[in-house]
Formats: sequence, structure tokens, C-alpha cells
Amino acid sequence: MGLTAGIVGLPNVGKSTLFNAITNSDILAENYPFATINPNTGVVEVNDQRVDELVKIFHPKKTVRATFEFTDIAGLIKGASKGEGLGNQFLGNIRNTDAIIHVVRCFDSAEILTYNGRSVDPVSDVLEVNLELILSDIDVMTKRLEKVERRALTTKDKQGLIEVSALHKLIDGLQHEKMARDVPLTMEEKEASKEFNLITMKPVIYVGNVDEDSYADPFANPYFKALDDFAKENGALCIPVSAKMEEDLSKVSPEDRREYLESLGTTQTGLDKITFAAYSILGLRTFFTGGEDEVRAWTFHEGYTAPQCAGVIHTDFEKFFLKAEVYSYDDLIRYGSELSVKEAGKMMTVGKDYLVKDGDILYIRSAAKKK
Repeated sequence: MGLTAGIVGLPNVGKSTLFNAITNSDILAENYPFATINPNTGVVEVNDQRVDELVKIFHPKKTVRATFEFTDIAGLIKGASKGEGLGNQFLGNIRNTDAIIHVVRCFDSAEILTYNGRSVDPVSDVLEVNLELILSDIDVMTKRLEKVERRALTTKDKQGLIEVSALHKLIDGLQHEKMARDVPLTMEEKEASKEFNLITMKPVIYVGNVDEDSYADPFANPYFKALDDFAKENGALCIPVSAKMEEDLSKVSPEDRREYLESLGTTQTGLDKITFAAYSILGLRTFFTGGEDEVRAWTFHEGYTAPQCAGVIHTDFEKFFLKAEVYSYDDLIRYGSELSVKEAGKMMTVGKDYLVKDGDILYIRSAAKKK
């Protein structure tokens, strides 16, 4: 279950520069609108230092980290939902992602043009992009409503009527410039709305693209502060990233990168910040499996039981789950070996009701037959 996110924003805000940096790709990032003609997808490994420590203990033949997939689409402009520019034709590429990363310009530069020639205004930029996302979602739901409403009203199908009710509420909310995630729905309507794949239903992370001088103290940057205030008012996360700095850091050794970040008072790259924020808003956690053959990080949703986490590994493991042996990463580091953890009484045998915690190391016992 890899994490996926779609990157949106106006042209020339640093989307593709950031994408290139965090994916170490070499996609065109030119200083003119629509430099990104096709949606670009890159998969990166999640930087989890716990994996490195597990490798030191287990000395596995293979190491597999959790992954984060990014899709960068062309910059959105006013009228994109009606076919202006290039962004709208690619919105479908991010409808199946887990979250939206909205990159917003928070720096001045005489060399890098704003697409509309106006002064830098983060909140206005956000509202402009949000409106295009809203209009695109309205178009999707209007077409769906036309398709399902008559049949639902004629047959009185319960599920169909729930879907129609959700569509009406969502369309009304979006027409009043609410994001779909802010429209009140019943639990049944929320479940039905998952099939719509609405962009405005997805949690959003606002990424303020600041200049390098602002990175260490972003709240001294009035543009970033305005964006952060807007995000807080709307229940969203906002993080500072310097796309240009990330691009420069992607070209140096890990040691030089770490040394430079420490000089700024941090150990986190922009990718680390985005990953942490995405895990937070999506309620994602990590469990591990470890041994001589392989150390692997697995992503799961908070609240998953042991069988559900077994299903993340393989669906048959959930179906034929028997029990699991569990101990924590912290205990393994404290005692130094799996044997010492067991001797200290810190290894548990758990059943189907056990709620897996972040950092748990699992050994699944299943009746599933090997194929």
C-alpha cells in the first residue's frame, strides 16, 4: 500500500522543480507556463531511519522501504476547468491519489515570472486553483447525477438514493465554493462518495515554496505566514520547502546534504517534511517484518488489526490469519537482538483483535497455503 499524492499549483510556482528534486528526475522545469505538458510520475523511497537500524541488526539479503508516488501535472490557470491551458486534461491523473500537494509561490524573483504578471499573493493563488478544482469536481458529479438520479428515483434503490443525496449535497456545497471535504455528509453518504474520486475531497498539504534565506525561519516570510494562516483557518497543513534548495541538495552526497541541513537547524529534507505531513493527515503508520532474507517497511492505516496488517502483506494472510508474534522496534533497539527481546518477555503472541502500533515488528502465522 504505497502512498500517492498529486501535485497541483499555478504555473511557475516551482512544482516541477520540486518534483525533480524529490524524485531525482530530470523532467523539464522551464520558466514559462505549461513547461509540464504531460503528467509526470515518480516513485521515491520513504526515508525511515528505523529501516537502517533494522538492517544493522538482521543483516538481510534484501531491504524494501515504503514508497511515495508523486504525480506532477501541468500548471492550472483560471478557466482550466473549461479547457483553458493544459492542466484540466490531466486532472483525471490525480483523482485516484491519496492526497493533494498544493505548491504555492512564497518568494519574490525578477527572473521567475508569475504567469499572470501580478504580485506574489499566496492566498489569491490558492483560491484560484481551488476554484478550478471545484469546477472540475462539479462537472464530474453533474454528469454522474444525470446518469443515476432517474434510475434511483424510479427503482427506489436504497444505495442509489443515498448516492443521489450525496451528489446533491456536494454539488450545492461546491457551488458555494466549499471544498467537498468540508461538506457535511452522513456516514452512508461519505461511503457512497468515495466512488466519485473527488479531488476536493482529498486532504491537502499546502507547500509554501520559499527562498533559501527563508527556509530556516519561514514565519519571518510574510508570504508563507499568510499561507500558513489560511491553511490553519481551513484545517489544513502547511509546510515550508525551498524547491531550488531541494534541487541543489539532490545533486550532492548524503553527507554534504546532512551537514548543510544541520547548518540550517534541521535534519529533514523537503521530501521528509512532505512525507511526515502526508502520513499525519492520512492517519498512516508503519510496521516492519524482519529476518535474514528481508527487512521491509509496510504502510497501514491507524486502527488496523493484526489480520488487516497481514492483508497488507498478502490477502490470503488476512483470510487465513491464525496469530502473530509482535514486538516493538523500540524494544529491539533497547535489547539489541530478537532473542534478547524474547528473553526479556517483550515478545507477544496476539490474536485477531490486536491493534497494530506504529513501529511494531510482526511475524504473521497463517494457514494460507504456499503457491
